[in-house]
Amino acid sequence: MRSILITGGSRGIGRATALLCAAKGWAVAVNYLGNAAAAEEVVAEIEGKGGRALALRGDVAVEEDVVSMYAAAQRELGPLGGVVVNAGIVAPSLPLTEIGADRMRRIFEVNAIGAYLCAREAARMLAKSRGGQGGSIVLVSSMAARLGAPFEYVDYAGAKAAVDTLTVGLAKELGGEGVRVNAVRPGLVETDIHASGGQPDRAKRLGATSPLGRPGQPEEVAEAIVWFLSDASSYVTGALLDVSGGR
Repeated sequence: MRSILITGGSRGIGRATALLCAAKGWAVAVNYLGNAAAAEEVVAEIEGKGGRALALRGDVAVEEDVVSMYAAAQRELGPLGGVVVNAGIVAPSLPLTEIGADRMRRIFEVNAIGAYLCAREAARMLAKSRGGQGGSIVLVSSMAARLGAPFEYVDYAGAKAAVDTLTVGLAKELGGEGVRVNAVRPGLVETDIHASGGQPDRAKRLGATSPLGRPGQPEEVAEAIVWFLSDASSYVTGALLDVSGGR
């Protein structure tokens, strides 16, 4: 059985990915920060269908939490075969002229430094030279990295651009270790993250302007993530896949 760790796995894209991984027969560690009930609900749904899952609390921006979370996942579920670096946050829409330094730091701590810490621990556990079995790391970036998110959150966009660069560089570092590294860049997807930024209708409103004329669903992004995790993408590494309805 393949074991997968998903950061930010209790809601939205992370939740959809956890459920799809479980449907493939993989064991899933569901990381969360504040909403234990949502994480336990995902675990219960997986276990109710005969799968194996575990909820793990941890702040991806805190190194000690990340190290402990990975250790717990491997201890409880066995050697990891894949990691989805998904946890992320946004803040209320503002132009850069109105964004304070404290917000910038928190956005980068979670979305950039957190991604780097999680990718580092994944590399340590999956790399064959370190006793790992190889596998796949999938980073969840954003179309904001390419589009810039003007007047909304250019700080978030910058942090996600760092994730894109991490994907390319780490893929080259780990190619000889049996580990593939890829990223998906979701567009306007209907998840709770928009409400946390003060615009609960953002995906539906702006998704209508995409070439496909609608917002995406978490399950559609999960399909791309699980493809990267699976052997079906065995010759793909260092790729950035836009799942954005053509934006």
